[in-house]
Order: sequence, then C-alpha cells, then structure tokens
Amino acid sequence: IFFRPMAERVEVDYLAKYGIPQLVDKLVCDLLDNKPDDALSFLHAELCRLESPVTNILIFGPNGSGKGTQGNLIKAQYPGMAHIESGAIFREHIQGGTDLGKQAKAYIDRGDLVPDDITIPMILQTLKEKGSQGWLLDGFPRNTVQAQKLWAALSKEKIVLSHVVEILLEREVAKNRIQGRRLCCNNPNHPNNIYIDAIKPDGDKCRVCGGSLSTRADDQDSAAIDKRHDIYYDKTTGTLAAAYFFKDVAAKGHTHYLTLDGAGAIDSVKQTLLNALKG
Repeated sequence: IFFRPMAERVEVDYLAKYGIPQLVDKLVCDLLDNKPDDALSFLHAELCRLESPVTNILIFGPNGSGKGTQGNLIKAQYPGMAHIESGAIFREHIQGGTDLGKQAKAYIDRGDLVPDDITIPMILQTLKEKGSQGWLLDGFPRNTVQAQKLWAALSKEKIVLSHVVEILLEREVAKNRIQGRRLCCNNPNHPNNIYIDAIKPDGDKCRVCGGSLSTRADDQDSAAIDKRHDIYYDKTTGTLAAAYFFKDVAAKGHTHYLTLDGAGAIDSVKQTLLNALKG
C-alpha cells in the first residue's frame, strides 16, 4: 500500500508524523469505519490524503439547512481555507473580465444556462488560485452530470477531495427555517428565526440587541423556495443525486462521505462535523 499504481512511489513524509504502528492502526480503523467496496483503492486514497498538506471539502445541503453557517465555522477551524460559493465564482470572473467570464456572460445575457464546459474550468481555476491552503466548495454541483464532470476534472488535475459533507434536513423543516428568518435593523447577522427555539426572537424584537426585525422578500416567496427545493431534493438527476454520486465515489475509497443531522443545534452540528473531519 506504500506504492501508487504503476509502481510510482508515494512520498512518505507523513510517516514522521504518525510513525509506522500509528499509521497502520489508523488505516485499519478507517477501513473498519468506512467498509469500502474496494479496500486497496481506499487505502491508496487514504495515503494520498495523509500526504496532502491541505483539506478540501465539498458540502451539500438544502437552502435553510445552515450550510453557509457551517461552512463559515469549518473555515474558521482551518486557517487559510477558502470558502468558495459557485455564485461568487461567476460574479468574480464576469467582473474581472476573464476569458471564461466573458464566455459565461454571453450566455447569461441571452438568458441561457452557462454550459458545464465553461463552468467546470471556471471552478477549477478558482480552486487553484484561492484554494492553495485548502477549500470548501458550496453550491456546486447541482446535478449528476455536473458531479461526474467535476470528479473527472479533479482526478485529472490530481486535486485531492478530502471530504464530502451532506447536511440532512426534511424539506418542510428547511422551508420553515427560510420563511422564519428575521433581519435585525442594527445587524442583519444577529441570528433570529421564529421556527428555531435556540434563536427565537423576543416577539418582534431582536433577541441580541432588541432592534426591530423585518423579513426578506425572497424568504417569503413560497413558490421560489419550492422551485429551489425541487432541484435539491431530486434523487434521480438533481442535487441529491449529485451528492449520492460522491457517496459512491467514497464507497470506492476515493474520499470520505459525512452526513450530519441538520435539525440539531448549530454548535452541536458544528462539533459533530469537526470531530468527523479530524477523524
């Protein structure tokens, strides 16, 4: 297991960190915990992850699951990690006037979807430029085809995908959380949500500072929320199908797949996630 395919030797700098007995113990424990379909591929991927100096994470979760909050908490635990959101990638490339941005803008101006042949290179370029100390990718892929193409591109570029995180939350609960958000007039980052007991506001006043509260129009657009959730919860070709594609990748030993109960308290979910990432 200390050799790559085609007899290409793996760098073993991590042995100084773990030591042979500790390394073997870790690998055996990981095998028992994950029970991969292909044990040898799993062990090889584990060594590659140990060799990699950075942590790269792909995160899935429906709108309302706290995905953005957990992403920021993860980023805070990994100095230098880039939290990369797919929407921001488009804006940066278009505003920056890059070749890919110009191509994407042409499609957007026509009201067309930007093809994956433009989107994937755009994402890869951003991961390379901003993710030299690790990255957390949020909001992509959104369907199985994009998942397949992203995995193929990462593999071709020899970019290690350390973990895939899926935040589980029932659709009705996710919708209630979105519609329950309240914005403080003094600081919109003050957490207030009428459907979450831990951060329920004091009537119509902010629970943190007592400021008046308001709602965002798009948070109250039931049809728009349903449309986004239709795409996410689609297990055949939608975003959940993309997540399950990476679950299959993990079963073959090429990454770790973590599931979190998004219904829990923020701090509880955070601690469960950080413990799993460290394990």
